Order: sequence, then C-alpha cells, then structure tokens
Amino acid sequence: MKPTNYHLFDFMDFDLDLSRDESLWKACKPTAVYEKDGDVCVDVPFQKQMLSNDMAGDTAVARETYTLILRQYSNKVLRLFCGFGEHELTDRSEMLQFSDRVQKLPLQVEAGEGEWVIRSSDGVCRARINVKEPVLDPWSDLLPAPQETLDLTVYPDGKREIRLAAYDHFSPPRYDGLPLAYCVREGHKERATLSFECKADECFAGTGERFTKMDLSGHTFFLKNQDGQGVNNRRTYKNIPFYLSSRLYGTFYHTCAHSKLSLADVSTRSVEFLSDQALLDVFLIAGDSVEEILRGYRDLTGYPSMPPLWSFGIWMSRMTYFSADEVEEICRRMRAEHYPCDVIHLDTGWFRTDWLCEWKFNEERFPDPKAFIHRLKEQGYRVSLWQLPYVAEDAEQIDEARRNDYIAPLTRQQASEGSNFSALDYAGTIDFTYPAATNWYKGLLRNLLEMGVTCIKTDFGENIHMDARYKGMPPELLNNLYALLYQKAAYEVTKEVTGDGIVWARAAWAGCQRYPLHWGGDSCSSWDGMAGSLKGGLHFGLSGFAFWSHDVPGFHTLPNFMNSIVDDKVYMRWTQFGVFSSHMRYHGTNKREPWHYPAIAPLVKQWWKLRYRLLPYLVEQSRKATETGYAVLRALVFEHPEDRVCWHIDDEYYFGDDFLVAPVMNSDDCRDIYLPEGDWVNFFTGERLRGGRWLYSVKVPLEEMPVFVREGAVIPIYPEDVECTDEMNLTKTTGLVIDTGFKGIFKTIR
Repeated sequence: MKPTNYHLFDFMDFDLDLSRDESLWKACKPTAVYEKDGDVCVDVPFQKQMLSNDMAGDTAVARETYTLILRQYSNKVLRLFCGFGEHELTDRSEMLQFSDRVQKLPLQVEAGEGEWVIRSSDGVCRARINVKEPVLDPWSDLLPAPQETLDLTVYPDGKREIRLAAYDHFSPPRYDGLPLAYCVREGHKERATLSFECKADECFAGTGERFTKMDLSGHTFFLKNQDGQGVNNRRTYKNIPFYLSSRLYGTFYHTCAHSKLSLADVSTRSVEFLSDQALLDVFLIAGDSVEEILRGYRDLTGYPSMPPLWSFGIWMSRMTYFSADEVEEICRRMRAEHYPCDVIHLDTGWFRTDWLCEWKFNEERFPDPKAFIHRLKEQGYRVSLWQLPYVAEDAEQIDEARRNDYIAPLTRQQASEGSNFSALDYAGTIDFTYPAATNWYKGLLRNLLEMGVTCIKTDFGENIHMDARYKGMPPELLNNLYALLYQKAAYEVTKEVTGDGIVWARAAWAGCQRYPLHWGGDSCSSWDGMAGSLKGGLHFGLSGFAFWSHDVPGFHTLPNFMNSIVDDKVYMRWTQFGVFSSHMRYHGTNKREPWHYPAIAPLVKQWWKLRYRLLPYLVEQSRKATETGYAVLRALVFEHPEDRVCWHIDDEYYFGDDFLVAPVMNSDDCRDIYLPEGDWVNFFTGERLRGGRWLYSVKVPLEEMPVFVREGAVIPIYPEDVECTDEMNLTKTTGLVIDTGFKGIFKTIR
C-alpha cells in the first residue's frame, strides 16, 4: 500500500478504493455505567460510519451497544476489556500466570456533575468518564458538529493519568486516532482498535526485540513474529505486546492476534493499537519505577525460573559439528589449552542429513551417542542439541506424524512469505494446541535427555504453516502464541528429566520469559550486527525478559554468508560484550573456536577466565531477576527514567546492579561514553570518575573495555581459575571491594 496519510487506510487497513464489504463502528458516549461482581461495566453504543474517506456517522443504521469492563487488580493494575459480544473476560490464558500479588480490588461507581467517577474499595479514584456536552461557540455551519465519543481517563495507581484519545481529529471528519472502535467485513467483526493520548515529549521502549533506537516514539510496529533474518531490520523473532512509557506506566495488550502498534507515529499525539481480532483486553500498569512496572507485568504473565549454574559458563558451538570425533577433539583441545568451557552445542549436523530433523543421532558419525555424551560429561561438558518444530517430508517420523495429526494437516500448499522457513522446507508444523502432539514431541526430547543431553535449542517457532488446520485455534491466532507453547513443552520435559529448567530459544511472545533463556537470532559478524544485537537485547529486557544472549561473534559473515573470515577485532570486542551478558555462547556459520584467531587467542582466554571469576556476581543478580522486575542487562532508562539523555542511549547498559558497560563497536577503539549520576570506578584501570556527564572520544585498548563499577560496591567473585563450573564451590566466593585500594580487575586477580 502506498502511504496516504489517512488514518482509515494507513492504520485501520481499509481498502484504498473502498470497494470491500466492510465498515467501521466508532464508540459514542456511554449510556449506562454500573457495578457487577466488583467490576464496573460501561454500556458503549457504537455508530456505523459511512464508507468514505471522511468519517461521518451512518445514521440510517441503528447503533449497536457493547460493554466495556473495568477491573482493578491490586493497587496499580487496571484492566480494560471489550469483547464486542463475541468474547468474555477471563483470567485464564496461556499468556497469563497471575502471582499471589494479583488480587481483584472491587470497584464502585458514583455519578457526578457530567461524569461518572469510578473508585476502588479503598476510596482511590481509578477512572473518570466525562459525559459533558462540549462547550461550543457556534458562528459557522460549514462543518458538522463533532460525533459523540468515549471520553475515559484512567488512573491505574490512583496517580498517573492515562486518557483515551477521545478527540484526536482535525475537524469532525478527519480522524487520526479513535478511542475505541471495531470493524465489520463481510458480516463478521474482524478487527478492533483503541488509542491513548500521549504527551509531546513522551518516550517509549519495549515491544519485544527491537533493532532500533531506544526511544520508539514515531514508529509503527507490526506485532507479528517472523524470521528476523538478522538484527538490522524491522522484522523480529520476538514481538511482545507490551510497551513502557517515560510517564512510568506500561501497557500489556492481552492478545496473540497479529496486531499493529503506533507509538506517536500515525498520530503524534496518540498511542494506537489495532488487533486483527475483534477483541480488546488491555492491562495498564503504573509504578514509581521501571522495575515496579515490569514486576507488575511479570505478576500478570509469569516470572522466569533460575537457570542452572553451568548455563552461565561458556558455550561453544558453530554451524555445525558433524561427528563425535570432531567434537571430542575440540573439547580435548579446550581442556589442554585451559580454555574454561561448560557446554558443547551440536547444531544442524547431528542427524543422518544436515537440517533433516529427526531427533536421532546419525549412527555413522555418532556411533554410540550415549557413551559420547558420557565421555564429555566426565570432562565437565554438557551437551546441547539443535532441533526445530517442523517435520520434514523425508523424516523418519513423517508418516506417524501425519497419521495422528501431530503435524497440522495442510489445506493447500502455502505460498512463501520469503522468510517463512517452515513453509519452504518442511512438510508440517507440530501442533502444540493438540495435547497428543505435545506429548509425542516431549517423548522425542525425553529419549535424548535420558541419554544425557542437557539442553534443547528450540530454534525457529516464529513462523508456522499458515495454510493448515490446527486443532486448538486458527493459524492467524496461533502464529504469535506458537513460541510460548513450543518452549513450554521443551522446558517442561527438560525440567522433568534433568531437573534443569532451561531451553535455548529464538522466538518469543508474552509469557515466554517463564522459560529461559532466549538469544538474539542471526546477527551479522560485523559492528552493525553487534550494535543491532544490543539494541534488541535492551528492548527485550524492557519487555519483561530477565535472561538474554547473542551469538558471539555474530552468526553469519560478510560478504559471503558462510565462508568469509571474522575480523579479529570484531571477535575480541564481541567476546567482551559476551562476558558482560547473562549467557555467553559462541556460534556462527564458520569456525568459532579461539585458536582459529591466534593473534588474539591469549587475550580471549584471559577474558573467558574473567567470565568465570564473575559468575558468583552473575548468579546473585540472576536470582534477583527471577523474583523482581529486573533484567540482568538493563537499559539506562531502567535505572534513570527521569534522565532524558538515557532515553536516547542504546549502546550502553547496566549489568546487574553495579556495573555500567559501554561496548566498543567500531574498529577505531574509541567511543563516547555517558556516565549517569553517581561515583564510578573504571573496572580495568581503577580510575575514579564522577557521573552525570559525557566522556568524549575515549580511547580503549583492545585488552580493555569501558566497564565502570559503583564506588563502594562489593562484587562477589570466584577466587580461583577453573576449567568448568563443576570445579566451582560457591562457598569459596569472596567479596571484591571497590575502594581506593582497587587498581583494576586484571591486576587484582593475577
């Protein structure tokens, strides 16, 4: 579609020629407000609009009335629900997992002068509905009077004011945003929208893994999971229907439908949401800090579990290892040369045919997989395996899967979207809406886990076969939710067999934070790939996710996707970035083992050892992240939402409570650094610095990284070098005091 700069077409997706059988129904002034079972119900009439470029009520058609429900949870969460007569409000869904703190607070309504006031049982005002007639000074009859509207203001915490965009129009027929509306196409309600006012200086973050600037204002996002094909575009593997506002509130759209979210873009004075389903279910979460808001979001959708200690060590991988002999040689060399490492990951090549996922080892290249895994475990290595949720035409299981509907039957051959890997190369998608299919899949993984495998890489899942019949829901609703069902199944069977709650996942939707951990997809081994990865990770952390990783030193190379050489500086700087990430896995299309980079290999080893020294601190911060709203990697706005500068910084982050990290992402070994308020100490040089200022053109030698630690902090560290976490006894942890005697970490631990 060519941009028209008309809301009806650019946001509401109406046909430019207005030739389709569809209509828009706009909310009018409420006719009744009443209490029911502790909720407040608002009867809202909707007026059909004329099918024309300019909006005007079609008064020849009777209004239809639907109920908007307001529900208060605890002290800071207000829910708005409108099912347009086809859906009922429920607290049960795959996305929701209420904590004990989520308790319904009864609401009461009182009629005032030209308004209804809604209060919780503690007397706090939670909403106001204005029904006053607008004050006019009629002197012209050139334009019609404005249509009635729904003028609703809510106060989730009793303080922060969030108002529906009731009056977002230039003149009566020229709308840029609608407070509440739905669409009918060929007799069926098809999509719905609501909009909130935003302020001129309001900033936004979150919405999942966004490979763009920190402040998302002025952007429109399509919340539709798809293969990102890198980290430098608008496509993303992880869309989360949640945004965070600089006014210290968050909005969670409880839906799995394909959706559109405009953050002060289509209208610069409104946040607009459009769902492909005629259902609106919105949680507004207010708080005095970003952490409080994200804790409120996790109270609704679930908390992450604590990953096991070994998962925080080094993971070594490439695409791919093809034999037991190859893997064992790499593992032996790692130990012989004293590179600490905990996990060896086998990607696409452990099957009889590369990429032909059958959940079985190639018997020629891995003749005794159980013994192979056991030998590695004796050396302190865990084995992680790649797989995906699609069954190939040539797979051993294809007949069984088809016969039992474990894969959704195709209705026709799907036309490719260009990025839907599943449709291009696989016969069907495992139907996780069908319990028998889920149990079958768990059985495939159980065989591997009982053999000694420790972790499953739940790759893909961001696309499904769209032209297929799934037992639980239509594909249009399943596509986004699929990642949650997929990861839940793998997580549960892993937890059952091994005791470790962990997967290594790429796709995500609301609720997936319960199943750690996630990595950032197929980044390029380049400076822009590194920068894009970090941007995605920071927004992801502001979307409720505690644990996030990325491929070190990027997944694919340039100019040849598979065969170009990774630059030494990129490898080294990305290694430093990995050390200060929640998890650290080397992976890519070609060789990733450090000895293939001899000029920097000794330096890489030094940084790996530093990673293991810092594991007690990382474990401490990770435990905190499983119980609160904190992420391990935090955008600066997380700690400083009041600092407007921080809303425009996407290349620095907090690593837990005490570290400020500014990765070098260029070949010049130089960058500008913003130090927030506070007293900071350079972690590598011991230099003392006062915050609240910029440091310009800071030169950083390759053996160092701009990392600052809070003055006076006590950092838990492990006092000895180890080969793997099996050798660690965390009771030996000591506290590194960042005082005047601290002269830099490498001087301290030598």
